[in-house]
This record gives sequence, C-alpha cells and structure tokens, in this order.
Amino acid sequence: MDRVRVVVQAEDPITLAGLASCLKSGAGLAVVSNPDAADVIVFAAPRVNAKVLADLRQSAQRVAAPRVLVTDELDPADVRGAVESRVVAVLPRAAATGARLINSVVAAANGGVLSPDLLGELVKQVDDLQRETLAPRGPNAAGLTSRDVDVLRLMADGLDTAEIAEKLCCSERTVKNVIYGITSRLNLRNRQHAVAYAVRTGAI
Repeated sequence: MDRVRVVVQAEDPITLAGLASCLKSGAGLAVVSNPDAADVIVFAAPRVNAKVLADLRQSAQRVAAPRVLVTDELDPADVRGAVESRVVAVLPRAAATGARLINSVVAAANGGVLSPDLLGELVKQVDDLQRETLAPRGPNAAGLTSRDVDVLRLMADGLDTAEIAEKLCCSERTVKNVIYGITSRLNLRNRQHAVAYAVRTGAI
C-alpha cells in the first residue's frame, strides 16, 4: 500500500520541524515538500485570522488535498471558511499529541473533504478538544491539566524544553507557556519546584 504523502505548513520553523518530526514517525506516512504531490496538508498557525483564512482559501484553490488545521484559536464564526478551504479536522495545538495528529492525517486521507452541511460536527469537535485540553485530570492532579501533567512527567524524566516539545509535537514556546502557567498559577518558584509539587500531590 502506498504511503500517505503529507505536506506540513507552519508560520514558524520550530512548529514546522516539530510537526514534521512527529509525522515522520507515523507508519504509512511520508512527509514531502511539494504541495502538488500531497495527499494531506497539515497547516499550523497560532490563531486563525483573516490572513490565515485567505492563505487557506488560496492554497485550496491550487491544491485539492484535504487539510488538517493545528491552531490555538479558531472562532466558531470562522469554521465555515475553514471547511470551505478543505479543512477536515481541527486540532488545538495543546491537544495535538503525536497519535492524535497521525490519526487525523490518516482519517483525512481516507475520508476526503467534509461538506459544509457537516459544520456542526466540526464545531463540536473543536469545542470537545478545547474542553479536554483545559479540563483538569481529576482531583488527584491538584488542578493540573492533562497537558500540564504530560509536561511535568517529561521534566521529571530529565528532558529539556526542546526534547519535551519534540515528544509532545508542539513548539518550545508552547512548552514554556505551559511551564509558566503552572508556576504562576500555583505560586511555584521554578521547574524543580513544579516537579516536586506534582510528585508530592500524586499528579505524576
């Protein structure tokens, strides 16, 4: 069976490298550079604004491949424009784990482009993933989100910011923002204090 050819497009080189590295680990996937040869395009942007929508629209006019959109911010009012630009799946960057990204690409390759009458389904997908990303893991997690716990566990294993970003298929900036959020929200002094807190509370 031929491998699914994926093109990664991102606004910053760190995100681009992280997503490409993540996708290269997926069995049956091949990361290529030519959009004309792509079966699926992964497009990453911190937030979807008018410029991003215009770029998506122009890209869709040139290449008919389905898109997987990775973003921190997508206004429900912009979902129709995204779908009309051949976006078939949306992943919040904080929830874009390697497995989830690879599964979304494979599904996009197999399912083609969603029609506008499935907008409600896509909006629900965005809402559900954002809630999952922001929701605490549970009472034993001491108010830490699942992404907080993932980052803290890797920190406890001795990984640095770049290595954590590669493991979680996100940018180093995202990892730093997560760490800053943990320390400021819980009044912790530094990374070591944050790991100690997570161990002490049973979160990791």
